[in-house]
Amino acid sequence: MARMTLAVHPQLYSIHSFSPDSELVPEVFRQPMFFIGKTKDELSVVVPAELQLDSLEEESNWRCLEVLGPLGFSMTGILASVSGILAEAKISIFAISTFDTDYILVKKDKLQQAIQALKKTNYQIIHYQA
Repeated sequence: MARMTLAVHPQLYSIHSFSPDSELVPEVFRQPMFFIGKTKDELSVVVPAELQLDSLEEESNWRCLEVLGPLGFSMTGILASVSGILAEAKISIFAISTFDTDYILVKKDKLQQAIQALKKTNYQIIHYQA
């Protein structure tokens, strides 16, 4: 596999859990980046940590690593590779995929450990500026 680059986002994110029939406040859709996932059992929302939401549960202090893309659907194993490296380093992740690329969220206190593990396995890490 070619050498991949991951970009570290400067902001903190929170992951929220809602009941599946919940209505989201309009502020969610005004964020520079947000993710929403809905199933018959739940509604999950990832937003910048500054946005306080009245959710059933909240997991705070996540940092985001973006796999620089677009990757294309023919590229395989990228998320598996990154998540495998981080699992080996005992770092839990929250993975999100879009049409163009993958995002891996790690807890803020594990970010430097994640960067070190990825660099050791030939990933290039850059930092987006705030």
